[in-house]
Amino acid sequence: MSRVLVTETIAEGGLERLRQAGHTVDVSTGLSPEELLTAIKGANALIIRSATTVTPEVLEAATDLVVVGRAGIGLDNVDVEAATKRGVMVVNAPQSNILSTAEHTMAMLLSVARHIPQAHQALTAGRWERSKWEGVELADKVLGIVGLGRIGKLVAQRASAFGMRIVAHDPFVAPERARQLNIDLLPLEELAAVADFVTLHVVKTPDTIGMIGADYLAKAKAGQRIVNVSRGGVIDEAALAEAIRDGRIGGAALDVFASEPTTESPLFELPEVVVTPHLGASTREAQDKAGDTIAEQVGLALDGEFVPFAVNVSAAEANETIRPFLPLAERLGSLYGALAEGTPPSLTIEYQGQLADYDTRILTLAVLKGLFGSVSDEPVSYVNAPQMAADRGLEVRETTTTSLARGHVNLITLAGGDHSIAATLVGIDGEPRIVLVDDHRIDVPPARNMLVVRNDDRQGVIGRVGTILGDAGINIDDMHVGKSPDGASALMVVSTTEPVPAEVRDLLLAADGIGSVGLLSR
Repeated sequence: MSRVLVTETIAEGGLERLRQAGHTVDVSTGLSPEELLTAIKGANALIIRSATTVTPEVLEAATDLVVVGRAGIGLDNVDVEAATKRGVMVVNAPQSNILSTAEHTMAMLLSVARHIPQAHQALTAGRWERSKWEGVELADKVLGIVGLGRIGKLVAQRASAFGMRIVAHDPFVAPERARQLNIDLLPLEELAAVADFVTLHVVKTPDTIGMIGADYLAKAKAGQRIVNVSRGGVIDEAALAEAIRDGRIGGAALDVFASEPTTESPLFELPEVVVTPHLGASTREAQDKAGDTIAEQVGLALDGEFVPFAVNVSAAEANETIRPFLPLAERLGSLYGALAEGTPPSLTIEYQGQLADYDTRILTLAVLKGLFGSVSDEPVSYVNAPQMAADRGLEVRETTTTSLARGHVNLITLAGGDHSIAATLVGIDGEPRIVLVDDHRIDVPPARNMLVVRNDDRQGVIGRVGTILGDAGINIDDMHVGKSPDGASALMVVSTTEPVPAEVRDLLLAADGIGSVGLLSR
């Protein structure tokens, strides 16, 4: 049978299941990166938690590796792309800690409302400070939930039981779906202005880093209390500390921080702040669920069976014609989400050309994986992406036609709401190209950091964009200009070496001849 290398502490029940199936379980914790390169040789499966980093070097040394199992949700420590290229399946346990995280959020919510840790510390230090730690009730208060994924919805259910009114911000949830949950969807600025408490349930992306910063805090309702049990870095800790000192923000409860582990933060010295050392998933039940789930997934992968929580697709699941388009479809979904700044009621995915002769369902899964992958509070797989679309009220329509489109042998087009984007592969090497954005013909490779600038079709505008970016120290990697069908306006797609900050975007918007600026950093 197979050798399973386990480099971190996993619930024993799951490991015993693998042993009973006949596999050799090698538990070697505390390995250094160099020791891991030696230990991984000959292993067919690797089970980790958050401390082990699976790099391309580790995968290269693991010549017999079939599957990497992460006992938990996050995959920041696994190079999934490198694993996919080597044909190594990556699996996780996406549902193992959502309940524990939601409950910890409620614990933090109550703690910051009633000053429980501060009162406990004072009393055990010999001080009876009953009047000092007067709190507030949750009943009849407005709770703003930023990120209405599985954890956000669990928090909403529990907060409703306390008599709170729920509002939420999540551009990837359809308004009708939110109404079914008795939740009002609001833009972030409006949520900031009306919420008495705010809880965050978002992933860490270029769009969410520092989203709770000086600008948000200046618009927040006076006395608002903020809870973060999602990802560190989405709150500007220095700006939050300043807002609490000024009395604009009533308090905060944080379980995660920009840098971890940490014992220093400007927030730690403030009596209005409650902190815990990333305990959201630290319950016995969550650890047991994660261990049991990952052992089951790894066992299925080793047996060659269907693996429900695989986050990448093995080569066997797509034929040779479809396979090269999988990364393009996923990237296209991500770019569409940034372009549309949310999810429309319906999304049409059209496959044109030779692709129409094949089963394109796996490409549709890749599109949805890309669309939701950068906004969900849990990793998105080819298996759970359709359910996420259903949960968010997104109707997905798939169409095919064998006719050539716009001169391309194959074309994938996403259209919904007021936006559309299309891409293809060109040349012998199958290089990806975005060839259409909102009916404007372009030709540019997809990049990590991109701008979509709509502008008047007249002299000087393109140069103005280049000057503003250059003055900000932002290098342009690529640029293409496409005219609208009526010729009245133009659209620039600009690739940059680094993300464009919000203040530079504002400068572009203020420039003469610029109509709109979209950030496609994913």
